[in-house]
Formats: sequence, structure tokens, C-alpha cells
Amino acid sequence: MSKREEFVDAASKENAEEFLRFIRLHKDKAEPFDVAEVMQEMSRGQVQTLWGKLAALLEDILQELPPEHWEDSGEEGMDVKTAADPKHVMAVVHGVALVAATSLEALQDGHSYSALLQIAHMLHDVLVALPISESPLQLQILTLFEAWWKKDLKEKEKFALTALLVALKKSVSLKKMAAEIQRVWNLHDVLLSVDYAAEETKGMINLLEEGFVQPSFFQNDNGKRFLVFLFSWNVDFIWAIHATIKNQLHYLSKPMIKHLIEIYYRAWKKATGEFKEKIESVCIQDYMKNAILLHRSSPVISKVRMILYYFHSKKGCDPVEKMLNDLYKPILWKSLSVPNFEVRANAAHLLTEAFPLHDPAHSPQAVEAAIQKQLDMAMTLLDDPDPTVRCIATLGVCKILTKCWELLPPVVIVDFLKKLAKELANDTSSEEVRCSVFKCLAIVLNNPLSHPALEEIVVTLKNGLHDKSEMVRAAFLDLLIKMKEVRAAKFWDVCTIEHLLARLAIDTQCICKRITNLLLKSFFPLNESEAEWSRRCVTLIQMNPMAARKFYLYVHLHLDPTNIVKMMLAIHGLVNRCIEIDLELPDADKGEKENSEQAEPPLGKDVAVMSGLLEIVVVLWKTVTSSLQKNKEAQKYIFEKFGNVMPTYFEFFMDKRCTVALVELASLMPPAAVPTFSCGVLSKLRRMDPMAAPKEYEQLLDCLCSWGQAGSILELLTDWLTEALPDKPVSRKKARSRQKVPSQETVEAKPGLALAYLEHLFSCPSEREKVLDVDERQLTQLHTALERWMSVLSIHLDSSTKDPHCPNVETALGVFTFHGRLSVHLQHKDSSGSREYLASLERVAAWVAERVLPFLAQSGHDGEAMEEETTALAAHITKTFLTVCRDVLLVGVGDEELMRHILHLCSLTLPSEAGHLCIPVVLSILNEVVSSYVPEGSWQDADEAPAAVALGVVANIFQKVIEVMALRLKKEPEEGKKLCQSAVPGLEDFLEVAHIWKTAPLVGVFSTLLAIIIVEKRHLLQKMTHPEEVIMPESADDMPPLSSVLLSVMLKSPSVTRAFLDEVSSSLDSEANSSLTEVVAVLHVLAVVKHTGHCEAALKEAAISLQRHLNGHAVTSVDGTDVQRVMYASSEKTLNEILSLRRPQPEVC
Repeated sequence: MSKREEFVDAASKENAEEFLRFIRLHKDKAEPFDVAEVMQEMSRGQVQTLWGKLAALLEDILQELPPEHWEDSGEEGMDVKTAADPKHVMAVVHGVALVAATSLEALQDGHSYSALLQIAHMLHDVLVALPISESPLQLQILTLFEAWWKKDLKEKEKFALTALLVALKKSVSLKKMAAEIQRVWNLHDVLLSVDYAAEETKGMINLLEEGFVQPSFFQNDNGKRFLVFLFSWNVDFIWAIHATIKNQLHYLSKPMIKHLIEIYYRAWKKATGEFKEKIESVCIQDYMKNAILLHRSSPVISKVRMILYYFHSKKGCDPVEKMLNDLYKPILWKSLSVPNFEVRANAAHLLTEAFPLHDPAHSPQAVEAAIQKQLDMAMTLLDDPDPTVRCIATLGVCKILTKCWELLPPVVIVDFLKKLAKELANDTSSEEVRCSVFKCLAIVLNNPLSHPALEEIVVTLKNGLHDKSEMVRAAFLDLLIKMKEVRAAKFWDVCTIEHLLARLAIDTQCICKRITNLLLKSFFPLNESEAEWSRRCVTLIQMNPMAARKFYLYVHLHLDPTNIVKMMLAIHGLVNRCIEIDLELPDADKGEKENSEQAEPPLGKDVAVMSGLLEIVVVLWKTVTSSLQKNKEAQKYIFEKFGNVMPTYFEFFMDKRCTVALVELASLMPPAAVPTFSCGVLSKLRRMDPMAAPKEYEQLLDCLCSWGQAGSILELLTDWLTEALPDKPVSRKKARSRQKVPSQETVEAKPGLALAYLEHLFSCPSEREKVLDVDERQLTQLHTALERWMSVLSIHLDSSTKDPHCPNVETALGVFTFHGRLSVHLQHKDSSGSREYLASLERVAAWVAERVLPFLAQSGHDGEAMEEETTALAAHITKTFLTVCRDVLLVGVGDEELMRHILHLCSLTLPSEAGHLCIPVVLSILNEVVSSYVPEGSWQDADEAPAAVALGVVANIFQKVIEVMALRLKKEPEEGKKLCQSAVPGLEDFLEVAHIWKTAPLVGVFSTLLAIIIVEKRHLLQKMTHPEEVIMPESADDMPPLSSVLLSVMLKSPSVTRAFLDEVSSSLDSEANSSLTEVVAVLHVLAVVKHTGHCEAALKEAAISLQRHLNGHAVTSVDGTDVQRVMYASSEKTLNEILSLRRPQPEVC
């Protein structure tokens, strides 16, 4: 029996395993069996028989186990013996589909294929029942239906449409989409047979719309073809496509937008008749309207403009020219004259981008008139009252000039340039307009034909260099740089070198960088010799020394480090020759000296030039420090060259400016390279006059730090601070040192100078880092010495007369402050987990509580100046320490224990007589404590034990703060008002953090605020005796002093206001306020809130709660006094106004 006959006989349910064996042989590339070849060899009768048997096999196998009961499995499972096994059934169905698809290739015209059609119907039902997946069975059926469509067989629309829907679903839900997108494109014509309006088509329409938001379709050529085709499927579908794209426009990336633009353009270009009109009106013109009406800050306006720009770029095509002219005409001109400046600005942008708009079919005269109308409108826009529109018009006009310079009449060009240069460049009302003129004129330079005209115009703009706005100066310099690059004009004809140098000397970094770029070839010509570089450097110094330093500070941005080092060596040689140093130079240097082209000018006695040269060496050296560190050989050579001459330089240059530069230069080299100088630096610092100016010692300190000798400085400072303490015996180590070296010079202790040294070292980040890197033992000794100075403050507090042997109080306070600062740095540096330095702060806190706070309780009487002075000192000490504590908490160094000590000190400070002086810093401490407990993203963890305890203390201290402020206002009204104003920043910060906690204990903060406001207002209301005095407040300023401050602070933040109003509602619901004056006091608070317009929802809730209390006093309107009746009436009126507020939209608070 032949293979053909065996294959036909195998196509039955009884021989299913044999049939599957043939299918496996077909798939095995090593086997010679091929279904396609067998089908080609079969006679027509055998083919018909095979189809009939396959139909019967398929029917039997599907009746045994319908597709609805199959388990979703991706495996073929052809080796399964049991017929009822889903894998076995799927394998048989897959084999039937494969044979059916292969047999289509052998199908000839006129052949009967009713059995094959029956198979297709059954496979269609299987495909519909299968889930979307990558299973081989599903792919095989899709291949069959795709081939069925291409063969144009019976019921092709039904099979192809199902295959198309499945392919669409797979293309938007699976990863491997290229093959499915190819299948979708192959079957796209089936859509022409679909009724768009039919109900069963809606699901397919949704799938088609989803394709327009799938990047896979945009990035695939067949996907693009399919999306373009959809624009021509149905006219009504165009609107749905456009709406889908617009909804997703915000989420599409710019590369995706570029693909989308191409699809729009190809769809428009391919469309005809009604479809083309629909695309123009529904899509393109809609984008034009959006580009005009969208806010300029909208995130999608740039994407909308991208779409329109693509069509603008195709304007060389007559149909595009006509389409743009027709679509812009009804909307653009109207938008250019509307009151809204953003609409005008957007329309101006489109007008100039699309210029020129005209219909190619019109006569030349009509085209010329249309273009002239647009030019006239552009000129009008340059006079627009809004600066944004003028900026857009300036950009547009310059783009028009760049693009159409050779086409525009000379008169038009001159008018535009005069308008820009004479009016807009001098627009005093807007720096943005002036800036845009210079930026946009740089665009015009891109057209070489514009250079002669611009050369004349730019000369009139020279004042732009000295514009008061930095961005205008930057834009002007960018214009000069562009002119220099395109060789349009010589920049020194526009601005003289003197003006450029004057601006370079005083301006900001961004301006100096641009001027340096502009002057680079003039003062650092790389094509000239190094001797010429140094001569031009001298010229620059003579013209403007400060500008010279700035120039060489930024020159490294444009040059490589090698040229910078060459310049340093050129200056080195020039200085040597100028002061006639006769050194034993290496042979190479001698030859260089002998072969110099010409003698140097006599500059050795010119101190200004010499100091300028030395300063520039320092500047250049700092710019290449990192590069020299990578090239040790070059670094060693530089050290040697300059180290050899440094002693002579110090000897020759006695001027202070030169000395400063030399010290700076020495700090850049290792101490061994400058031994004669480095060995005396510490001695100079030790002998420094206590009244010396900072500039006399700052450089020396920087030198020692740069040399890694910060430890020597700390030893000196520790000795000074220790020896300055009263009744301090000389240490044994110091005594032995003096016995050993009897001739050693002794220098008195200088604690004030030590404090100045410390201030400089810790104020400069680089020096502070080097100091904190020294040996921990030295830092600890310094810290201990600083802490012992509390004894000096104790002496000043206890003494009734000044002790001449005791250090002055200013120095003691400075040392006391610095002890706290150093504690913070050392604790932050400590990684061992030790609390040594926090414990030191705790000891200071205990000392302040025990030794300082008693003096705050004293109240000086007339004539007791000493007590007042002591009280002021105690207040100063307390404030200083509390400020240090605030900083400790701010940087996150403190822990729970330290926080407890700080809060305890705050609670002890406030009740004292002068405790009110510390209220601002106490509030800042409370703010930091609460901030340290605020959980990230939520406040639900507020019930944790540590937080509950600490925040309870915070709430109590805050209540004391408010009480002290109220008491101060009562005793000293003027001083009380000043105190309240000084506390405002702290109150704002504290309440902003406290309102996050919705539960106890911090909810009591707003209870305290409400209580003090009600008490103060109630007291004022009770004193009223005439009805005319009852006035409903409109702002916080109309409230009593403390209430005014508290309300003004809360009303600045909607969220804080909301928290306060919630407390008002809670208080009213708890029957806390019952008397008429209390109710009126609360209503006055609500009236103030009402006038701010904030938190209307919370305000109405509080008003509803208050209404019940007010109704309880209705009898007052009849039986009460005149004042009470007026209070009730005005309250009822205000309450009704609040309750009648419209329901607000969702609010920010």
C-alpha cells in the first residue's frame, strides 16, 4: 500500500494514532514524509475521500470532548493514548487543521470542497471557543483561515473576520506581536464587508481603537499600513480614531508621536472625497484649535504642535499648502484678536510657524496680498500689550526672516529689524521681551544673507551688555558669540574690550563664562607662542586686574590641562626674568632663557602687574589640581619649578597683595617644597595679635589644613583655651617642656583669637572636613577644654564686680556656643554608637537648669543695673544653648534621652520671669521634636508609646508658651506685641507639622488655641456697654492682639485652618461653650475664616454645630440687654451667611 493510501486510511477515529504518527513525520525535518507532496500526488477522488474522512474524524473527536471542556494547555501532547484526554483531542484537531491548510494549496478552480468547508466550520467553532494564547492549534487554524481568504473560497468573510478578531486580540495582549500584526494586515480587506453600525460590531470597533494606543502597531510597518487603512474604512470611524488618540496623547512619548504623525499624514494623503474632508475637519483642524486654545503650560500642547509642524514641513506640496490655508483661515485670524493673551500667543505661534499661508490656485496678486496680510499681522503682534505675545511674535518674525530673507522685500526686512532693535530691545516693561530679541536675532544669523544688515543693526544693541537682567545679558553675549562663530561681524565693533572686561570683573558666573569664551582667542591665542600668551596676560592685567582673574578662572572650560600648565610655566618664566633671578637652572631652561625672542618689559617694579601674575598662577593652578593629581610626574615638575623660586619670591615681593598670592601658592604645594615658609606658619599664628583682622590669619590656617597639619592648630587652640581658665595650674607636661627648653619663647593665652580661629575653620566646609579628620584624641581634648569654660560663665553670673583676671563674657559666650557646635559635629562623625558627646550636652542642660535659670527668675528694680545685666546674661546663655539643641534635633543627631532633657529644660525655662525671651527658640524645638516623630505618609502610628510621651510633653509646653504670651501682653502690651510677632515663624512651622496628628496628644494644641482665643474675645465682649461696640470682625486684624496673631498664622495654611475648624466643631459638639459671649466669640472666629474663602466645607460643619448653641439663646433677643440683643442679631445674620455658602468643590485642605 502506498503512502497516499496509508495516509487516507489513517484519517479515522479508529486509526487516530496512525494519523498523529504521520503528522509527527511531517513535522520532523529529518523524515522524507511531507503532507504537501502527498496531497499533490493524490487524485481528485482521493482528496475528496481524505476530506470526508477528516471531517468525520473531526466531528467524532469533538463530540467525544467539545472544546468548552478542554483544559488550557500549551503542550501538543500527541503521544497521549486516551481519546478523551484533552491533549490527545487537541493533537488530532491540530493535525486536521494542518492537513486542511496544506490541501488548500492543491485546490484547483472548479473542484468541489464541501467536506473541506464542513471542516472549516468545525474549526471555526473551535477557534471561537479557544482562549487567546500562543497554542500551536490556534496558530494553525488562523493560518488555515488566512489561506482561505486568499483563495477567495465560500464563506471567506465569516472565517476571515473571526481570524482577524483573534489576531487583533493577540496583537494587543501578547508579547510576540509582529506575526499577528502581519496577519491583521493580510486580512484587513475583510473589514470592508463589515457593517459599521451593526450592534455586533461594537466589540471589534473597540479592538480597532485599541490599536491606536499600542506602540507595537506604531513601530511596525504593517501596523502602520493597517492603521492608515482604518481611516478609509468608514467615515464615522474617523472621529472615534481621533478621540482615542486625543485621550492617550498625554501618555505617548515623542518617538511614538512621530509615528502617529506619519500615520495621520499618510491617511490624509491617501484619502479622497468625503474621507479626506473628514480627516481635515475632525482631525487636523481639531489639532489646530487645540494648539490655539490649550494653556501654554499644558503637557500636551507641545505634542499637538509636533503634529502640526509635520504638516508645515510638507508645505512644498500644493495640496498641503491649500489644506493648511483652508483649515487655518476660519480660526487663526479670529484668535489673533481675542482678549485672552494665551490664545493670542498660541495663534501668533502658529501663524509664524505656518508662514506663508496661501492657496497655490490663486493668482499671484492674491497670494502676494495674503502674504502681506500675514506680515502686517506679525508687525501688529510685536506691539501686543502682553509681553508673552510680544516674545512669541519676536521669535516668529525672526524665523520668518531666516526662512524667507531673500524672498521678502527690503522695506519689510528693514521695518522688522528696526522694530526689534529700536523698540523691543529696549522694552523696559519686560526683560523677557528684551531677552527674546537677542536670542532670536541669533537665529537670523543662520541665514548668511542677513549678515550685512545685522552687522549694522547689532551695533545699536551694545547696551544689552549692561542690562539689569542677567538673562538679557546672557542672551546678548550668546548673540555676540554666534556672530563670532559665523564671522558675521567683529564683536569688538559692537562692544569695546574695555566694556567687556568691566562686565567680566563684576558679573555672575554664567555671564563670565560667556565673556571668557568671547575673549578666548584675544587673550589666549593657541596658535601663538607661549611668550605671546604671557605678554597678553600682562596686557589683560594692566587693562583690568579683576577681569584678568575671572578670565583665567574660566579659561579651563575651553582648554585642555596641558595648555593651562604651559601658561603657568610661561608666567613663571616671565616673573623670573622680570625680577632678574639668577638661579642654577637645568640646561634646557638656560637654553630657553638665552633663546627668548625679545627682552621682557621692565615689569619687576610694577607691583600691580607682578601681584596679578602671581594671582593668575594661583587661579590656573586650582583649575588643574585634579588633573595634576592624576599625572604625578607633571605635578612633581611643577612643585619643583615653583618650589625653587618661592624663597626668592617671598624675599623680593614685600607688597601685601603679592604676599597673599604667594601664601595661597604655597598652600597648593607640599610643605617640603616650601620649607623656609612652612616651618614658620604655626609660629606666626601663635604670635598673632589678638586684635588681628581675619585676613591676616585665615590664609595661614588654610595653609596648615592643606598640608595636613590641622592637628597642630587644635593643639595650639586647646592650650590657649586651657591656660586662659582662671586658677588653672600649669600641667606637668607643660612644666617638663619648659624645663627641657628653657629658652623657648612663651606666648600668653589668647582665647578670643582661638575662638576666631575655630570660627574660620568650621565655617569653611573644606577646612572643617580636614579638622574633623584629625586624631580623635585631639578633638576630644579640645571639646573638654571648651566644656570647662562653663565655669567662666558661672563666675560672671555670681560676681557682683568684674574680675580683671577672668576672660570677658563675650569670649565665654562664644566658647560656650562653640562647645555645642563641636558636640554636634563630633557626635555626627562618631560611628561607634557612643553617646559621649550627647552626654556632654545633657550635662550642659543640667548646668543651665541648676546654675542659670535661677537668674532668669530675678526681676531687677530701678537702680539695680547689675541684676538686670545678670538676667540678660542668663537669658543669653539659655537662648544660646536652646538654639544648639534645636540644631542637634534638626540634623537628626539627638536621641530619645537627649530629647527628654531638652524638653525638660524648655518646661523649666518658660515659667521664669524672663522666660518669654526664649519663646521663639522653644517653638522651633517643639517643631523639630514633632517632626522627628511624624511617620512617613501616615499619622496612624501616633499611639506608639515613645511618641505619645514626648508629644504629650510637647502639648503641655505649647500650652505654657501660649499662656506666657498672653501674660506678657497683659503686663507689657507693647513688648507683648513684639514677642508675638517674633514667635510667628515658629508658630507657623509648628502648626504645619502638628496638624498632621489627628489624635491625642497633639490634638490638644488646637484645643489650647481655641480656648485662648475664646477667653480673650469673651473678655472683650463682656466689657462692651454700648450696642455700637458690637462689630462683626472681617479679618484677623479686627480680633484682640493674641487672637489676631494666632488666627493670622493659622489662616495662612488651608490644612491648618481645616484642623482648627475640626477642633471648633468637636468643642461645640461636646457642649464646651454655653454662654452667649462664648458662642459669639466662636462665631467671630468663623466670620474671620469666612472672609478668607478657605475650607468652606469645614466652616459649614462648624457653623451647623454652632447653630444649635445660638438657638439656645433665642430668648436673649427678647429679654436680654441691648448689647446682648445686638450680639444675637449680628451672630444670627453671620451664621445664616455662612450656612448659605454654596457647596464647595473639593478643596485643597
